[in-house]
Amino acid sequence: MPRREKAPTNAQDGMSMVAPKGAPVDSLRYPDIADLMSRLHFSPGDGRIWLDEQRMLLVHTGAVGSMRRELIESLGIDAARGLLTRMGYNSGARDAELARRVRPENSITEMFAVGPQLHMLEGMTVVEPVRLEIDVERGKYYGEFIWKNCAEDEEHVRIYGIGAEPVCWTQLGYAAGYTSVFMGRPILYREVECRALGQSHCRIIGKPVEEWGEEAADDLRFMQAQAFTQGLSAAGKVDQGSEGAFGDANMVGASPGFNAVCHMIKRVASTRATVLFLGESGVGKEVCARTLHRISTRSAGPFVAVNCAAIPEALVESELFGVEKGGYTDATQSRPGRFERAHGGTLFLDEIGILSMTAQGKLLRALQEGEIERVGGTETKRIDVRVVAATNLDLRDEIRAGRFREDLYFRLNVFPIRVPSLRERREDLPVLLNHMLRKYRERHQRDVTGFTPRALDALLNYGWPGNIREMENIVERGVILANDGGAIDIGHLFTSGESIETGSFGIGGDGSLTASSALLTQTGDMEGDEVHRVTRKVNSLLLGIAGDEAQLTSLDDIETALLKSAVQRADGNLSAAARTLGITRPQLVYRLKSRGLRV
Repeated sequence: MPRREKAPTNAQDGMSMVAPKGAPVDSLRYPDIADLMSRLHFSPGDGRIWLDEQRMLLVHTGAVGSMRRELIESLGIDAARGLLTRMGYNSGARDAELARRVRPENSITEMFAVGPQLHMLEGMTVVEPVRLEIDVERGKYYGEFIWKNCAEDEEHVRIYGIGAEPVCWTQLGYAAGYTSVFMGRPILYREVECRALGQSHCRIIGKPVEEWGEEAADDLRFMQAQAFTQGLSAAGKVDQGSEGAFGDANMVGASPGFNAVCHMIKRVASTRATVLFLGESGVGKEVCARTLHRISTRSAGPFVAVNCAAIPEALVESELFGVEKGGYTDATQSRPGRFERAHGGTLFLDEIGILSMTAQGKLLRALQEGEIERVGGTETKRIDVRVVAATNLDLRDEIRAGRFREDLYFRLNVFPIRVPSLRERREDLPVLLNHMLRKYRERHQRDVTGFTPRALDALLNYGWPGNIREMENIVERGVILANDGGAIDIGHLFTSGESIETGSFGIGGDGSLTASSALLTQTGDMEGDEVHRVTRKVNSLLLGIAGDEAQLTSLDDIETALLKSAVQRADGNLSAAARTLGITRPQLVYRLKSRGLRV
């Protein structure tokens, strides 16, 4: 059972909470839930329930308890726990996306409170905060919460009675998924008290994975569908980001889509079947192919990669099958082709969809017969090669258009594996961002602490048309541009005309930074010219735009505009305005008075 940690207590209510400096402690207990309830819609006419853009279900807890029992008794307790934990993780990650939309102008603690409040709104449990420390820019997090009236342990105890281990698996996954997406790095929760142990309530503690050390090894394995996880080696030791799935540092993720790909790779690895990786450009198809080779029975043999798009049509045959001396002009010596060089191993044919029809015919014969003949040669050579192909094209569409041979397609499509895009595996973004931040921080010897909240908001909402390849470029760019000892801001990331939409800022096609729902938005009858002038100043500073604009506004002008805007948007309510700015009411009053503004 996990080691129990003593929580700080308060003489009056048995709990206390530590919040970031300037954030009101009471804001997490809790902001008005009306903004969340307004996003819950029932549509009985067509049998749907919606929470914002997500379809929801009302399910009997007794039915969930029955499913839990069948999972435990048919799959075993570890497999059942893993499945329920990952289901919770997925749910929490989706709710984290909602949090940044529903309270974009609130303090960090109020925005974070969306998760605990949704947990209560969705009927899982009552969440009471004990201690909370959040510093998104530095990646620091400590969260301690008490759960009361948990539906999950209630059903487990009803079926199995009091036991020896904590059982709130789905809720732990939810907390990890929600906080990981919110923080932009992996956060692990452990249940240190549970009603299933005979205690009066459940209590959880959450910290970044690396801060748990060896204690996290057992819990981390339940985040993956297989006996591996990002940061968890096969030996069960926590590694600070050097290993991912199958021990490959580049195979990182925790989403259902990523787990499905890993499951497929593991199933086919020990066979001789031809594998076809499908997916958009940049999703990591070659990484998957190399992983497949490394864990296969052919791992001792060579892995030969061929980019079909880079081979001129006239040289395809010689490149793939080799050439004998004098086979064509300038063939001054015999040379083996890629098939021969991959003998006993794996031949990876990337971008196979762009091969010419002539090249496709020659490739088909080699695959069918298992034999090749060098250009200009007379000897037929038997080859023992496993072919793995990849394409970002829809080969069925290419067949209908007459650009790809149907018989070759069926020869290649023995075991297709579709690698999802980043848009389809947003639960993996925190893990990937943390992995890449660590990678490029070490490569370039930069002391970068993390991402600012608005930079993280932009990264989580960006469409990622270039997928993982684009993410690597953007994170590396941010590490290079950010100051040592500081955090990566939005202006360090999107400097090549990328178009983003975030809960706070958006970068348009002209590269200008606009405040979509932040405090610099012009509202009501405020001094529009002043706000516009300040906005242009912030654009200049964050995006590195040179020119006289950077000299037009002082920091004092910017703060004055922020104070006016916050008070205006709060309809004169100073407490609400202070929460919006992330400061206390006395601090706001002092700043207003020091500028001669009416209180």
